[in-house]
Amino acid sequence: MKSMLIAGCITAAGLSACNTHTTPKAANTFGEDVAFLKQHLQNVIVLKHPDSQSQVVVTGDYQARVMTSTTGGDAGNSYGWINYNLVASHQLNKHINAFGGEERFWLGPEGGQYGLYFPPGKPFDFDNWQTPPLIDTVHYQMVAQSDTSVSYEQSGVLQNYQGSSFPVKINRTVSLLGNEQISSKLGFALPGGINGVAYETSNTVTNTGDSSWQPETGLLSIWLLGMFRPSDQTAIVAPFKGLPNANGYITDDYFGKIAAKNLQVKDSLLLFRADGKNRGKLGLSPVIAKPGAGSIDLEHNTVTVLLYEIVPDGRYVNSKWEIQKEPYKGDAVNCYNDGPIADGSQMGPFYEVESSSAAQPLKPGESMSYRQTTMHFQGDRTAIQALAKELWQLSLDDVQHFLNNK
Repeated sequence: MKSMLIAGCITAAGLSACNTHTTPKAANTFGEDVAFLKQHLQNVIVLKHPDSQSQVVVTGDYQARVMTSTTGGDAGNSYGWINYNLVASHQLNKHINAFGGEERFWLGPEGGQYGLYFPPGKPFDFDNWQTPPLIDTVHYQMVAQSDTSVSYEQSGVLQNYQGSSFPVKINRTVSLLGNEQISSKLGFALPGGINGVAYETSNTVTNTGDSSWQPETGLLSIWLLGMFRPSDQTAIVAPFKGLPNANGYITDDYFGKIAAKNLQVKDSLLLFRADGKNRGKLGLSPVIAKPGAGSIDLEHNTVTVLLYEIVPDGRYVNSKWEIQKEPYKGDAVNCYNDGPIADGSQMGPFYEVESSSAAQPLKPGESMSYRQTTMHFQGDRTAIQALAKELWQLSLDDVQHFLNNK
């Protein structure tokens, strides 16, 4: 069976592990989100940049998670989706605690013979599925902080489906970037009339055990997942290499085939509706995936873009809930649109853009690192059009036409 995980509603055979969530109001500001988090959590850090109104809020309570960000200070739009009900409950759920947040640290694979989310020998079904506490409920210790950066670490032991143990140390740093750094990352100067916020996370996993990690007994990957606010005027954008057989490297049926009205695959660009009303997930193989997946929100004139490393011939773990023929032929990039499940419940609404590192066989004491940069830009329609052209050679009229096709 295809993987049934998506950060939030998890279903199998009609079962649900999600809290029905009601956003406190349609347009809560960054400052309101920060106030809420400080009311309910003990370790909330706000990073601010001196040359702009860009801010990011991070919490060690949720594994050094970036909860949300803004381009406009406390009164600005807040880009991350936060599960207000779960955070305010001060309770922990079975299977997963989907607190939200626009970038969280996870490890893969999920399912399969090397999966980290199932006890050894148990069936790949929902009752046995459990997010490891190290990446779900464990508090990460802050080890360094400045106005624009904060670092955390935590250690623990993971076990995979084969029974292999993985003693690890996790180090994670979140750094808020300035305007010059943003332009350097993009490779071009931002169009006039754009306000931006960007942060880079540096994520390192160290093998602290006394045995080497081997492909035959399982490897780990760093998995970064972002949950964002949807709208009827939002489309996920994912560039890919326009190879003749590119469609063979796109998986669009994780939760059933995505309807044609919700997914457009053309040339070397993919558009995926992000309205939070139609549940679907897709994946891009490292053979065709390119850096720069993100989204365009025509209602608020915002662009989101994620930059990450892809190793075309790397080992990418397979997270499907089955014993796999090709456990290292997984996705490098995933996108998800939330929506009601079979029983009508829904945790969101939200949408996700995710990336994963290649897996590496680490010797004792060796480390692997993975970086990702998340950027949000807001401006008038002309400025956003110029930015979309630079990033993806994409016309906003084409995005509008796609979104109007209902």
